[in-house]
Amino acid sequence: MSTTKTLFGSSNEEVARIGLGCMGMSGVYGQTSDQDCITTIHRALELGCNFLDTADVYGMGHNEELIAKALQGRREAVFLATKFGLSGISNSPGPLKSNGRPEYVKWACEQSLKRLNTDVIDLYYLHRLDKETPIEETVGAMSELVQAGKVRYLGLSEVSAKTLTRAHAIHPITALQSELSLWHTEPLTDILPTCEELNTAFVAYSPLGRGYLTGTLNTKSQFEDQDWRKIAPRFQTEALEQNQKLLDHIFRIASEKEVSPSQIALSWLLHQSSLIFPIPGTKRVSYLEDNWNSQYLSLDTKTLETLTSLAKSIVILGHRYPQKAQGLLESV
Repeated sequence: MSTTKTLFGSSNEEVARIGLGCMGMSGVYGQTSDQDCITTIHRALELGCNFLDTADVYGMGHNEELIAKALQGRREAVFLATKFGLSGISNSPGPLKSNGRPEYVKWACEQSLKRLNTDVIDLYYLHRLDKETPIEETVGAMSELVQAGKVRYLGLSEVSAKTLTRAHAIHPITALQSELSLWHTEPLTDILPTCEELNTAFVAYSPLGRGYLTGTLNTKSQFEDQDWRKIAPRFQTEALEQNQKLLDHIFRIASEKEVSPSQIALSWLLHQSSLIFPIPGTKRVSYLEDNWNSQYLSLDTKTLETLTSLAKSIVILGHRYPQKAQGLLESV
């Protein structure tokens, strides 16, 4: 099977259109097996998926260490992205904070380099905007990492078009990562145009709605205690009942085309812009393969328009995050 790769924003890198988000491999969505996750990463590489996305906060460093194990002897085959600047996760005790202070930028990078067992990070993101530190100062410190050869390209996550533009004036921002899917389409109008203007890749995380758009999640009770979705507003009982309306339509279209709902959701995203790189996360080889094959599904104009219309007209109930995490978002 041939692979689909394209230039990644303004970089000279050819990156797979479907990447692999690794957050769920570190317990955020319930218990995991390191060996199963490593097997999944290896299968991704076999398929041609050369884009792995992680963060220092996932599993409090565990995720980066896991990826390092999986990439032993294979580091050069991967465009490796990680993030810094966020402490705590949504279902952990204590406050959530973002830190973009220049001295912290450099310290965090050194820690990630050690955990990832690499000399250079291909793409280094600010995970969440530090609203007490001017973005110019944060990106200025990040740019020094590029000059030092410790980072190749810079990225931001969940920031507004205005902040992206300000940051880009200090140093080229190769990628902007934000949630984007059929149940969260706002970035298509509020930030994607700026990404296109700057030739900044748009990395779409949670492109399957944290598993919701796969159609495998029906009730809140199925989540393990450690599963972050158990407290997520969109996965509460009332919200699940309302949000099923969108899923029913996706199921109908998937059935007509004899493909999975996941492939419909991911293919729709890929058709929106060549700058969009979805990074669906999974711990399982079977889901990985299904997601990967979505890039070979061509949707006709009528189907694309129908999906877009449904996504805009059906009200999705519930914020994307619990209150303390929602407050860290600058973008919608």
